[in-house]
Amino acid sequence: MDSNGVGVVEWAVVGSDIGPLLLAATGSGLVSVVFHARPDVREKAVDRLRARFGTEPVESPGSARLAEPIRQLAAYFAGSSREFSLGLDWSLTSGFNRQVLRELASGVPYGTVVGYGELAGRVGQPKAAQAVGVAMASNPLPVVVPCHRVVESDGGLGGFGGGLETKRQLLALEGVLPQPLF
Repeated sequence: MDSNGVGVVEWAVVGSDIGPLLLAATGSGLVSVVFHARPDVREKAVDRLRARFGTEPVESPGSARLAEPIRQLAAYFAGSSREFSLGLDWSLTSGFNRQVLRELASGVPYGTVVGYGELAGRVGQPKAAQAVGVAMASNPLPVVVPCHRVVESDGGLGGFGGGLETKRQLLALEGVLPQPLF
């Protein structure tokens, strides 16, 4: 443990059907998933982890902490797993955002979608649809905490930090949208 009690933050980049993902974990669990983990994105993500935890994140592709998240993400993309059962470190989010993300993780299963307003209602804030959008944009654990399953009430996709094409791919994988023709 370092002086902050965090211990080591380990990270690795893994391939996926939606491009390279940076995964980071602490002793408490998976703490971050970052889309499009090209070198510039990777550098910014590691800088954010360093600033947040006050410790130097360690690149560790063979990390025991990351082995299960890597295995479960591979199974998800292969279509052989529909849920994640991972220890999650929620320390990169707090307050309303954490409340909404926890509800999303536990209450919106694979192959389903929920509207921003409906999700707001589920956490007792029915008029907070825009705030739910902000919570989705700040989700430190996309895919595992499935912000891609949150859509507009009129059927529109809404926004997505990983880009709308990535959101379409994830929803198609889960059978919510038709697979793209090419």
